[in-house]
Amino acid sequence: MSTTGSRSAAPARPPMGPRRGPAMGASLPAEKALDFLPSAKKLLGRLRPHRLGLIATLVLTAISVGFSVLGPKFLGQATNLIFEGVISKGLPAGLTQEQVIAGLRAQGENSEADLLSGMHLTPGVGMDVHALGTILLGVLTLYVLSSIFSWLQAYVLNEVVQRTMYRLRQDVEEKINRLPLGYYDKMQRGELLSRVTNDIDNISQSLQQTFSQMVTSILTVVGVLVMMFVVSPLLAVIALITIPITVLITTLVAKRSQKLFVGQWKHTGELNAGIEENYTGHSLVKVFGRQREVRAVFDAKNEELFKASFGAQFVSGIIQPAMMFVGNLTYVAIAVAGGTLVANGSMRLGDVQAFLQYSRQFTQPLAQLGSMANLIQSGVASAERVFELLEAEEQVPDAAPAQSPTASKGLLVFDDVSFSYSPDTPLIEHVSLTAEPGHTIAIVGPTGAGKTTLVNLMMRFYELDSGRITLDGVDIAAMARDDLRGRMGMVLQDTWLFGGTIRDNIAYGRPGATAQEIIDAATATYVDRFVRSLPEGYDTVLTDSAENVSAGEKQLITIARAFLAQPSVLILDEATSSVDTRTEVLVQQAMAALRANRTSFVIAHRLSTIRDADLILVMQAGRIVEQGSHTELLEARGAYFELYNAQFAMPAAEDV
Repeated sequence: MSTTGSRSAAPARPPMGPRRGPAMGASLPAEKALDFLPSAKKLLGRLRPHRLGLIATLVLTAISVGFSVLGPKFLGQATNLIFEGVISKGLPAGLTQEQVIAGLRAQGENSEADLLSGMHLTPGVGMDVHALGTILLGVLTLYVLSSIFSWLQAYVLNEVVQRTMYRLRQDVEEKINRLPLGYYDKMQRGELLSRVTNDIDNISQSLQQTFSQMVTSILTVVGVLVMMFVVSPLLAVIALITIPITVLITTLVAKRSQKLFVGQWKHTGELNAGIEENYTGHSLVKVFGRQREVRAVFDAKNEELFKASFGAQFVSGIIQPAMMFVGNLTYVAIAVAGGTLVANGSMRLGDVQAFLQYSRQFTQPLAQLGSMANLIQSGVASAERVFELLEAEEQVPDAAPAQSPTASKGLLVFDDVSFSYSPDTPLIEHVSLTAEPGHTIAIVGPTGAGKTTLVNLMMRFYELDSGRITLDGVDIAAMARDDLRGRMGMVLQDTWLFGGTIRDNIAYGRPGATAQEIIDAATATYVDRFVRSLPEGYDTVLTDSAENVSAGEKQLITIARAFLAQPSVLILDEATSSVDTRTEVLVQQAMAALRANRTSFVIAHRLSTIRDADLILVMQAGRIVEQGSHTELLEARGAYFELYNAQFAMPAAEDV
């Protein structure tokens, strides 16, 4: 077994990301302005696999809109039948329409004559009730069919959107598993959770609410515009004035609200990050009496979110009232112009009525398109945040084809390994180490010396800058990560248990383990001793934070989980720090029996726990400064000797 030290004096911690203290919700750097078009294109690209559904949606929407826009035309005909029937009934029977008009002009009643000239009259004959009933029945049929196709369109679109969101969530979940550990070092957990929950939900709602309405509105505008030109080209030109005004208003408002929506979701993520870490550390907040500071930080973040949300909604909300105002002006203009055309006989009253309906149908979707700007911008702002996550740099992919050791002995070799978290800050340089199977290697040193970094390199949480690490003769960079980590068991100082039974948490180390194997692992690590005293035994359900077991018991469960996995390399990072002295002795005895043919790396601050290690590595500032057994290092009277005396001399001095 041999080692050579490194020459770095750099700190052994990764570059600090946002603080994760329980009493603090650190702000992220200000995000860049929303890059709307690229993000919108990427979002629409997500719908491409469902193009058939989108085509079906467009066809169904077109049919629904087609039936809908024909309605006012037929209603106009019904109005003509009623109005002209009433006028015809009051005219002298036996005369023709032309004779009645000629008589009025002869009497100097030119206005009345012009009015009647634009109608289809049969003097002395009243309203054709049968024709009116046929028209109304036809209109009812049109609207029923329009509603049916609209419902079908909504059903198909809902399937498309939800399938798209289902796939997006899958991609995000898979992406999270491919991201390097360094990404999480720089990202607040609450911020990440906000992106994968709030932002995706917002995208889903935005697509659901805007896509159908947008398609319907656009097709309605086109269909209504065609019908308006059919009814009256002159009035259609008047209505067209609405379009450039709508575009101008929407563009001006959208430019101002884009950044506000980005800020809204940025502050939402920051607020969630603060809430998550404050909730997680609520006990610590109370212990140090920092409730007032936490509340102040929350109030400040909440105020920022309020201002951003209010500004975004207020500015974008201006669009719809503005569109309604423009629509009302257009409606008045059409009514005045249409009344004039009816008065001079150029149009029939029913056609004017139909055109007024069309003008409403024309301006309403334009106003809806304008009002949807806030939903669209909000959805695209969330999409940009999600795509930023999806486009983050991934960890180096596994080699193809991956190699795998033929035997699981646990022979681990560091060969001239160098690594740094930042290129301009050297950390570990030219470290060589051979760990023989069945041996225990202890790594000691002050906080920040690089002990955990060395372990992270073995697990491939980070990639080496140079050199290589081999496991049973195979370069770990050539192995699949799942294969590598499946051969290693790791117990951290910070325990993590999942919601579920104690049995489930132990079995997490090896799915498919039998009940007896679980009990054997628990017995070997002295979990069985306290589990038997619980009312539900191994079926005791742990709460979210496992508060129904002690800190030491949680640590023992995590050790049992690692032991059940039967790894060839066992890594214990301060694994007994939360265990009482008596339990620690028992765990050490159990570990001694379980280390047969298993390489063990033990990171420890309490030097009493690693006296029996085959090799002790002493690290300082990223360098291995000493190596040897406990006795050899004490006799050398170097760095280990100083650490040992620092731990044991002070209690002795206090006893004097």
